[in-house]
Amino acid sequence: MTLQPPCRSRCGTMENASVMSSLLRVQLHLVAGLMVAVLLAHSGCNQAPGDAAVAHPPGTTSAPGIVTLTAEESARIGLVVQPATRSDFRTYREFPAIVQPNERAMADITTLVRGRVVDVYADLGQQVEANALLAILYSSDLGLAQSAYLKARAKLHVAEQAYARAKFLLQEQVIGEAEAQRRQAELLSMQAEAHEARDHLKLLGMNNDEFRRLDKSRDIRSHVPIVAPFAGRIIGRNLTRGEVVETTEKLFVVADLSEVWVRANIPEKDIPFVHTVHASGGRQAEVRINAYPRETFKGTITYVGDVLDPATRTMQLRLELPNPEGRLKPEMFATIRLFSESQPDRLAVPEAALQRDQNRTFVFVQRNVTEYEVREVQVGESNGTHSTILGGLTEGEPVVTHGAFILKSEFLKKQA
Repeated sequence: MTLQPPCRSRCGTMENASVMSSLLRVQLHLVAGLMVAVLLAHSGCNQAPGDAAVAHPPGTTSAPGIVTLTAEESARIGLVVQPATRSDFRTYREFPAIVQPNERAMADITTLVRGRVVDVYADLGQQVEANALLAILYSSDLGLAQSAYLKARAKLHVAEQAYARAKFLLQEQVIGEAEAQRRQAELLSMQAEAHEARDHLKLLGMNNDEFRRLDKSRDIRSHVPIVAPFAGRIIGRNLTRGEVVETTEKLFVVADLSEVWVRANIPEKDIPFVHTVHASGGRQAEVRINAYPRETFKGTITYVGDVLDPATRTMQLRLELPNPEGRLKPEMFATIRLFSESQPDRLAVPEAALQRDQNRTFVFVQRNVTEYEVREVQVGESNGTHSTILGGLTEGEPVVTHGAFILKSEFLKKQA
């Protein structure tokens, strides 16, 4: 009896059932995987950003507008926190200026008589003493004027003696009244001529000592000494040996540079920064010289213009600046800094505390040892070191004054 066919039928049926069971298990696993994925995605969408991390890494924000740093990190980057305070506040303006010689201690030396340069003893940049000989000229005009003076003096002497004899003869009735009057008229004419010759020599530069020498020795000297009127430095020279100079030429410029002037032109809108010069000697102002950028000089305002230049709409301002060591040279570029009137009780913070981003200005206010709040503020005037605060901050709040830029970087990094 053969039983094989039925056995094949049962085996095929069992084999089909096993395949179906395997496919069902695979389908169940796929459905379960999809459900888990959907649940995880749904859970991720509803989860808050702050809940995703187990702990906040240093330098990140734990809440909007808050930057968190540990005490060790704050010390490492050198954060400095100071309270916002109120005090007297002053702004300033800076104006370009130029150094010039003190015109009250400067002389343009010319000659009073035309002549030829015999010798030159002073050079450009040389320091000279008062009455020091700078140059010598030879002038024939001076010799002729001295000769005319001596002739006038001689004629005057003759006229004086003639008039004295005439008076004696008139008393003795030897001559008449008319003759005596004629001699007197000649005397008056000679006196006038002598005075004219003397005044001419004075105009040519002769002094009383030279007149006494000329009257005594009657020696004509045609040499003209050019001397310094006071002690100073030669800042200009315009002559050479052998040339003929005229009375209109400037031979030397001597200046006492122990004190210099600093001139500036103040625009019309900035005139309120220039205060009226006080009777006690003027108002002090700061001067910075381009050649010495790390130094600040103190000058006194001695002149404030009364009239504006109609072309530039500026007003002249002059300061006097001590220059005992001669470091300040004429024509140096300078900057004058003028401060405004003091504004009392103004809330201000250092410029380093202010941070700017996208047309807004903010500071970092310390909330506790590890948290710093981003606080937007309204800023007023600035004087270069501090700025006034018009809103957003109150007196006494602790503000980060050093290291705020690092906090700003962390804040912007979190926003990004």
